Order: sequence, then C-alpha cells, then structure tokens
Amino acid sequence: MTLRRTRGDVVAADRAAGRPVRVLHVLGRGLNRGGVETWLMRVLRGIDRERFRMHFLAGTDQPCAYDEEARGLGAEIIPGVSYRRPRAFVRKLRAVLRERGPWDVVHAHPAHVTGLILRVAHEEGVPVRIAHSHNDRRADYDAAGLIRRMWIGYGRRQVAAHATVGLACSAAAATSLFGERWRDDPRWRLLQYGMDPAPFAQPVDRDAVRAELGIAPDEFVVGHVGNFRPQKNHAFVVDIAAAALARRPDLRFLLVGRDVDGTGELRRSVRERAERAGVAERFIFTGERTDVPRLMTGAMDAFVLPSLWEGLGIVLIEAQAAGLACVVSDVVPAEADVVPGLLHRVELARPPAEWAQVLLGIAAGEPVSRVDALAAVRESPASIERCVAELEAIYGS
Repeated sequence: MTLRRTRGDVVAADRAAGRPVRVLHVLGRGLNRGGVETWLMRVLRGIDRERFRMHFLAGTDQPCAYDEEARGLGAEIIPGVSYRRPRAFVRKLRAVLRERGPWDVVHAHPAHVTGLILRVAHEEGVPVRIAHSHNDRRADYDAAGLIRRMWIGYGRRQVAAHATVGLACSAAAATSLFGERWRDDPRWRLLQYGMDPAPFAQPVDRDAVRAELGIAPDEFVVGHVGNFRPQKNHAFVVDIAAAALARRPDLRFLLVGRDVDGTGELRRSVRERAERAGVAERFIFTGERTDVPRLMTGAMDAFVLPSLWEGLGIVLIEAQAAGLACVVSDVVPAEADVVPGLLHRVELARPPAEWAQVLLGIAAGEPVSRVDALAAVRESPASIERCVAELEAIYGS
C-alpha cells in the first residue's frame, strides 16, 4: 500500500505542475497494419499531443509497419515479449511501469491478458486503468478446454477487480469481456473506433488503379480486406466466388491483407482452395497495402465480409465510406451499420450459393451514390474526431 500511495502522489504532483498525461498502451502484438493498430494510429495523429503523450509496449521485439510514423509523432515504442510467455511478459510490464514512469494511464488491449495487465498496473500505482474489448470471442471461449476456460474466468475477475474504465467497440464485445450485465456497471461503456473519412473523398483514377492490378475497366470486382487469420473466413470467400463465377464468369475477387503468422500458410491454403475450385485466375492477392481507401474507391464494386466473429468490423464502415455494397455475415455487430442501403446481411450458416446470389443481385442493382454514402459516414458516430475527444476526456479524468 505504501508503494501505491507514493506513486500516486508523484503522479498527482506532476499533473498539477502541468506535465502531459502519459498513456501506456499495452499491445498483444506490434504496430503492424491491422484494425486495432490502424485505429490507434488515427488516435495518435488526432490527439492533442501537447496534453497527452501516447507510448506503446509492444508484444514483440521486431520492427513493425507503423513504428517510424509513431515515433515521428512523439510516441515511444518499447519492445516487449509475447503474452504467451506470461511470466516474462509480467516482468517486462512491471519493469516498464517502474523504470519509465510515472504513468497516468495504462490502456490494455490484448483480451487474453487484460486482467493481468491491469492487476500489475494497479499494484504499481497507475491511477487510470483501461480494459478495452476489441472482439467478441464468446464462441471461441465456449469451445475452449477446461484449463483455458478457467484462465478466461480468472482474467475476467481480474478485469472487474482492477479496471477503472472498460471500453468496448460493440455491445457484443462488451459482453465478451465484461459479462452479460455489463450495462449495470458504470465503468463499462461503448466507444466507436472512429475512422478518417478524408482518404475516401480523394479523387481516384479508377482506370489507373485497375490497370495496376490487371483488372479490366468493365469487370465487376468483389473486394475483401482483412489479414489472413481464421476469424476472417477467407476459405468461405473462395466458396462464394466459385458459386458466383459458375453463373457470371467475368467477376474478379480482390483480397487485401497480410499473413499475420509470418509463414504464409493460411494464404497458401486459400490459394490452393481456389486452384482446386478452378477459380484461381479470378483472384488477386495484394498482400499488405497502405492504400486501402484508394483500392476500395478505385478497384472494388462490392465488398464481402463473411467473418466468423468481429468486435465491430471497422473495415465494414470503411467499405461503406467508399460507397460499396456490402455482403456481410450476421455475426458482424450492428454498430458497424452506417449506410443501410449498402448492407446485405446473410446468415453465416447459409450455403455459398445463397451468398453468391446476393452478390449477383448487387452486380445487377443500383448502389447508393458514393457521395451520399460518405456523407452518411461523416455524420455517424464513426468519426475519429468524436472518438479522440472521448478518449481525451477519459485519459484526463
């Protein structure tokens, strides 16, 4: 208790003297391009960096895609260890809190060890401790073995005991980490990620973008953006494509995303599935890209997202900002629905032929104009400015 009061006194004195609020984001991985990491970079770009200093404890010691930009914006990237090595992870976290502090806020992102992170932060006297649920993992948890379920239950109890604030990108994500009665606890709240609509308003030479990718100007292109991990259900995209191409052979499928495991095994398996189905030549795999808005507005005509689960699905909001008709699984949270005229939800359990039928109906229909779609996104809660303002209020509390 003495240690905790002493550090609290240091933080209070520094804050009273006008020191910027110091925020430590604890990541499960590093700052590579992914939904959560891209959102964190948007926050870093938009936050008042005179009042708030954001730093990152990575779950890796390898360089990552956003590291250089983050450092240029005043953030420190602290190499760390994977939470899959919990003892080494805790030692590293405790050393960072003690030796690089004082910290005003610890903002924990990896669901599996959020409770552990916040317990250590509480023990080290950090006054604001944020648990952030980015995904709905209930189906995954339900399928877990006994030992893992016990660990999950322990983690949830630690979150309840040590978090001062809990954030979630959707009601489903909140239930996943905070429990069915999360609305009864005033600490837990929803926070829309917020996306930057500006890149979707930029003029794009559609013919030039398509020429880069080897796509003819008149081909109808179905896009998907998501790193290669089981959650994104890429194999089912291939099955949908095979069913759709049997009826309309001129379709193209554009898959944007990197291999998260570093081996490329999942992407290879998706390619092989396309080859076995005889549709590989109708697929384009771009790998990681820095120009997703340009690809959405310049190359794609529709968007498909058959995810097995999502916390929110911010990429779906981006697809709507691009004016793309979207075919999405019924498990994607409704909080991502911004432009109803663009959305077509299909039960995940329905066969690929039904998904293909919806896609073919989109190809024959009249979409919402991109101007109107972007305007709707700008006016929605999915605004990075609104998101940053909420975070500044939380960090400064």
